[in-house]
Amino acid sequence: MRNYFPRSSRNTQHKPRGAKEFKTRLGIFLHKSDLSSDTGNAGKPEWNNKHSKERRNFSEDVLGWRESFDLLLSSKNGVAAFHAFLKTEFSQENLEFWLACEEFKKIRSATKLASRAHRIFEEFICSEAPKEVNIDHETRELTRTNLQAATATCFDVAQGKTRTLMEKDSYPRFLKSPAYQDLAAQASATNASPSSCSSAEPSHT
Repeated sequence: MRNYFPRSSRNTQHKPRGAKEFKTRLGIFLHKSDLSSDTGNAGKPEWNNKHSKERRNFSEDVLGWRESFDLLLSSKNGVAAFHAFLKTEFSQENLEFWLACEEFKKIRSATKLASRAHRIFEEFICSEAPKEVNIDHETRELTRTNLQAATATCFDVAQGKTRTLMEKDSYPRFLKSPAYQDLAAQASATNASPSSCSSAEPSHT
């Protein structure tokens, strides 16, 4: 019988390099959002004026990720950052499965629904799947049974369990990671800066 536990605990020897990789990946967000004041601004004063509101919105987005797991999952940048973190722990399959289920629920064609359901099952659920998620045997068999008459809800139980696993296990570590802490600190500084505060309010003449 297989033991089901977070895959990150089976790959602790990779964490030093993984943490560095995660910080590098989040550096992309820093660059794109212009939160980092020491790069990309030289000779480009118009960037601050044109994109100050976008920069502030991104900062608020980043700070919102620590408020709740729901806010993280509802943010496109948040999902991308969380996915980058999970890759360093070799457990990104849980998030990828959750996202696949969200897209699956949008399918309206019964034929496409059944076809996609089997593809998701083969990729994430069945034993020895290439991206096998951490679920118990009972949930796996229930999902297999649901495929006999696939509906938009056939993965709900499995999706819910992987979400709970991420929220209780990976999400707290993501928030405590040095890379996210650095990003959040810069986001807080951006929100507190006089220029960003004044730019957030429209001027009245």
